[in-house]
Amino acid sequence: MPNSKTTLDISKIKMAIRAGIPLSIVSYTLPHEMSEYMEDVLAAFLKELDQSPMNEYLKYCLNELTTNSKKANTKRIYFKEKGLDIKDPKQYEEGMKNFKEDTLNNIEHYMRKQKDAGLYIKLILQAKNDKIKLEVKNNCEMTFYEYKRIHDKLSRAQQYTSVDQAMNQVLDASEGAGLGIIIMILMLEKIGLTEENYQVISENGETITRIILPINEKTRKDLSVVSHEFVQIIDNLPQFPDNIVKIQRLLDDPNSKMQEIASLISSDVSLATDLLKLVNSAAYALSAPCRSINEAVKLVGIRGIKNMLISVATIESLDAKEKAHHKELWDHSYKVAFYAYELARNFCAHERVVVEDAYVCGLLHDMGKLIYEKAHPETTEKMKSICEQKNISNDIFEKLLAGVNHGEIGALIAEKWNFPEVIAEVIRHHHDPENAKEEYRKTATLIYLSDMISHYQDDEVEFYQFDKDALALFHISTEKQLITISEKMAEVFSREHAIF
Repeated sequence: MPNSKTTLDISKIKMAIRAGIPLSIVSYTLPHEMSEYMEDVLAAFLKELDQSPMNEYLKYCLNELTTNSKKANTKRIYFKEKGLDIKDPKQYEEGMKNFKEDTLNNIEHYMRKQKDAGLYIKLILQAKNDKIKLEVKNNCEMTFYEYKRIHDKLSRAQQYTSVDQAMNQVLDASEGAGLGIIIMILMLEKIGLTEENYQVISENGETITRIILPINEKTRKDLSVVSHEFVQIIDNLPQFPDNIVKIQRLLDDPNSKMQEIASLISSDVSLATDLLKLVNSAAYALSAPCRSINEAVKLVGIRGIKNMLISVATIESLDAKEKAHHKELWDHSYKVAFYAYELARNFCAHERVVVEDAYVCGLLHDMGKLIYEKAHPETTEKMKSICEQKNISNDIFEKLLAGVNHGEIGALIAEKWNFPEVIAEVIRHHHDPENAKEEYRKTATLIYLSDMISHYQDDEVEFYQFDKDALALFHISTEKQLITISEKMAEVFSREHAIF
């Protein structure tokens, strides 16, 4: 969303919410059109989260914070031109005497200078871990004096109980006496927040003003209730094919011999073909093609065979390529699986379990999205009835069908089908790997990064939206490094394609 001419893209807003990734808008001069665009994005963002009642309050906060950031940038240009040291309290007071009048009378000059100096105002919105973050940044750190003034204003805000009271008692005309900040704090209090939800930080050359809001608890609970009810009443999803269940039992029997497993797989032409495709793919990098099922079973191992069976059975059970939309989802999943394996092989080679689980977790990470599509119309009607009985808004179910909470749905189905814990855990947390159980966190991060790289290649996300900790785990610190890895994996994938 680079400029004020950009059309509001609801699909990107929805994707950012589903994936828990940030949305960012940057402006150097903050013209009126850009302010309106930021307001539109905020309104759409809150609407998708069922938090529209907060919009009027947060819109005021947004305008106050962006205006203050713009003003702080203008100050830097003004003080520099006047030869004044903004960090010196006396010179600061001197400069502020005519700041407002001088800059307003020559606003175009100062806006041009700000842009030339690369001084920006940045809005960041993010919904993650049941919290909404609204952040406004500008790239000049506050001076100690400015920092003190803001905190003095925040302290004063606690004295007032209404906007009228604040306006009547604020007499200091300097910089508006911070009336805007006082009103903002009073507005946040109206939606149940305190000064603890408001933070002002100055670090790494930036001033960051942050408002943290809890996502409406009823919405969160209702979504969880609907997700669990949805999984419980799904009765038209078939269990795994008998031949695969039989092989799974054999794999779980410690007394089974590899020869028995190989023999049973050989008796199923489709399964045998899939296994040979697997061992002859780039995943195993064999020097010569493998044509024997006995040899393939030994190469893949028990865990590999189990993962392959889960992959094959899931695809068969969900009729993966029945519809064009299904094919699109699975094409994405194949790519994510391949990328996850490549990343694991290159960055986690010493962690055998991570490497072995990477492909199947990548392949099934979006399984929850297909579950909605496979649900029988009768299931949808049952769910609507349950929502009415439990006084849950129909919008909640509509959001579920649109893909919100698909990680949880996929995980619940994986548990229902008795998948290994690692698969269910990674499906559940592939958008927030930091919340996965510690033993599965690296695998979850692998899938998160592979998924984001695939979306990045399709121009659906930008580099700034990647989680920095996830990138650091794989020694990626710049977009140039990411592009190199992305292009290399895309090239290999285009040659090898997916396994199934």
